[in-house]
Amino acid sequence: MPTPVSDSTGQGPRRRTLLVAGAAAVAVSSATGGTAWGGAPRDDAYDASYDTLLARAAEQLTGGAFDAADPDFAAALTALDTQASDWWRQLDRSTGRTALWADLSPATEPGNFGQSYTRLRTLATAWATPGTSLSDSAETADALLDALRFLHSTAYHPGRPESGNWWFWEIGAPRALMDTCVLLRARLPADELAAYTAAVARFCPDPDRRTNSPSLAETGANRADKAVIVALRGLLARDAATVALARDGLSDIRDGGRNSLFQYVTSGDGFYEDGSFVQHGSVAYTGTYGSVLLGGVGQLIALLADSAWAVTDPKTSVLYEAVERTFSPVVFDGLMMDAVRGRAISRERARDHDDGAATLSHILKLASGAPAPYAERWRALAKGWIRRNKVTPYPGLVGIPAIARAKAVLDDPAVPAADRITGHHAFTSMDRVVHRRPGWALALSLSSKRIAAYEAGNGENLHGWYTGDGMSYLYDGDDLGQFGDAFWATVDPYRLPGTTVDTRARDDIGTGGGTGTYRPKNAVAGGAVLEGRYGASAMELLAEGSTLRARKAWFCLDNAVVALGAGIGASEGRTVETVVENRNLHLGGPARRLTVDGRGQPGRDGWSARFERARWAHLDGTGGYVFPDFPGRADDHGLRALREERTGAWRDINTGADTGGSASPVTRRYLTLWFDHGVSPVDASYAYVLLPGASAAATAAWARTRPVRVVANDVVQAVEARRDGVLAAHFWGPGRVGGLSVSGPGTVLVRRSHRGVSLAVADPGRTETSLAVELPFPVRKVVRADDTVAVRPGRRPVVTVQVGGSRGRTHAAELV
Repeated sequence: MPTPVSDSTGQGPRRRTLLVAGAAAVAVSSATGGTAWGGAPRDDAYDASYDTLLARAAEQLTGGAFDAADPDFAAALTALDTQASDWWRQLDRSTGRTALWADLSPATEPGNFGQSYTRLRTLATAWATPGTSLSDSAETADALLDALRFLHSTAYHPGRPESGNWWFWEIGAPRALMDTCVLLRARLPADELAAYTAAVARFCPDPDRRTNSPSLAETGANRADKAVIVALRGLLARDAATVALARDGLSDIRDGGRNSLFQYVTSGDGFYEDGSFVQHGSVAYTGTYGSVLLGGVGQLIALLADSAWAVTDPKTSVLYEAVERTFSPVVFDGLMMDAVRGRAISRERARDHDDGAATLSHILKLASGAPAPYAERWRALAKGWIRRNKVTPYPGLVGIPAIARAKAVLDDPAVPAADRITGHHAFTSMDRVVHRRPGWALALSLSSKRIAAYEAGNGENLHGWYTGDGMSYLYDGDDLGQFGDAFWATVDPYRLPGTTVDTRARDDIGTGGGTGTYRPKNAVAGGAVLEGRYGASAMELLAEGSTLRARKAWFCLDNAVVALGAGIGASEGRTVETVVENRNLHLGGPARRLTVDGRGQPGRDGWSARFERARWAHLDGTGGYVFPDFPGRADDHGLRALREERTGAWRDINTGADTGGSASPVTRRYLTLWFDHGVSPVDASYAYVLLPGASAAATAAWARTRPVRVVANDVVQAVEARRDGVLAAHFWGPGRVGGLSVSGPGTVLVRRSHRGVSLAVADPGRTETSLAVELPFPVRKVVRADDTVAVRPGRRPVVTVQVGGSRGRTHAAELV
């Protein structure tokens, strides 16, 4: 069990509540980045700027002028109107009320007043948007003003001390309140507006500190969120110094840039040079916190542009580079990969397509103020993502402002639709690996003593036990609903693809207040990248609450991923399994055919079988699986297969105050393949190959011809791809394989071709100072090498790599 961490540590929930059910109109916690370079202007000299910028802020919420007859806008408008009308009908306007909505009673509870402000913002947005049933309604405006008075007097005012989750007090409620005030500013009496900005000033005085823990400096998305709130408060209060404080918070002027959002970090929260993004100190969070930060930066840059408070920090390039370095590799046809969404995977109303759409929207928002070379590439990326996703179309996921930006790109013939990116990405600072080919992508979720295996808390991610134990996410361009179609509500959480597990029963995690993380004790997690095309990764599994241990490795090649496991052992008397696949077959339609060694298997739910010495399998619509021989193979328990229909509820995995799922049952069908290592195995092992998109005939041919050979699977795990001239290995200690020898633990890839030799070396355990690699063929000279690489040419060349202090990154050389 993770130890719950109090919310004062900065591990409160990230909320991306949508204005419209099923259509994200405005993100509740849009974050910001921007930088301050310059002083605060005098109020009297810049008074006209407030009105200009407030009008711009309102347009960011409503989308400004648009054609309501346009089908795309019409759908978003209808969605906004439907949600707002529903909440309008349920709004309690009686004099003796204790809450604005019956399901958010009493209003004094932080989660309830926080969500109440969010709903009021939705109503205000509908009131301010032409074409809704509430547009410019005097009755609606009066009711909104009265509701704001009620919440201020009852629940959210400077006289109340914080209680419960800090996030509602310092980010959730003040952001929604300030947005609502922006929309209603022409109607708000001056004294009431002053009272509301005073309340926000009490709980969110600046972007720099946690109010309920003043010694705690805000970082990452939390800092960005607060900068937006402070900027809006400053504009509404016509206080130039406060607007400047918001801008300056992005660059952390107060603390000399220590927590600037425009820098690469080497530990803790923020962007890393290898493309990683971490929040809460140890969680891979590109897809939620990182996305929120990106969105806020774009919003604040656009909001303050051409004003006395314009963001002019020269280091904004860090954010611009992050679009392609950090975000693009983890977005697949508009879907945000679940491996970087943390506990958000358990949120029914924020699935991979929702967070992907939010990120896409943020990128286009940032493009509006970015230098042309960046903006042109980003728009092409976005156009490709939008056009390829026919399963969850972008216009149905976002609101009017985002649709307007997207339509400008889609309708511009000068903007090409970029193809899917390809390549291998090792995000060593967050223990994530992404391998991308033209038709598919694979993401690996690893963990170590540096990066959490999971985060849970505030009722979220109750069954996330194994999500960081080597879970493999296979994305297929023909099945974009694999993880977004109720996967987390229905999948067997003990059988996640890629994991090796002790089958003991587990208790729910994260049921209490606050959030907590579990970091295992292993050092090795990560690997090396060769030519940006091939990759080898490894992870030592030290299971939580069990004696289970395993050495796991993955080798990512052009059309295949080879997964190896060795040294698998446990002593508690329970069965240990390694899961090859657990594919969501959705609901309805004909059963997808499973073939094992050329024989079709039954398609009925409830079918199961054991296959001794299976050589290959194929699942229609997904691809092939090969089970190769390897030195020392002892396949005593064989491959297992199961078809099942599984029913669950989102409430089973998320009971959060404002993210809790529905208790309504949902059902999906699954095909599961796994190895049964038996009870308390000793030194068990496995090998399997994923062939995404391959036909049954191609899979059978691959199994027969073995273009990739497993050459070791013990204290060295290695494969050889003969056609490509690639030898890839992870050494768990000093060793030799295929004529290649290494002086200590590390990952090595070598490719030999007619052009010469490419070499990649990494120390994913971060335990060594240097590694000596002896090559099994002659080398005459060095063509190119990193400054950490020294080569002694000759008949048996030795390459010495200074890996100390490199935090697991790849060191490369090209030789002839």
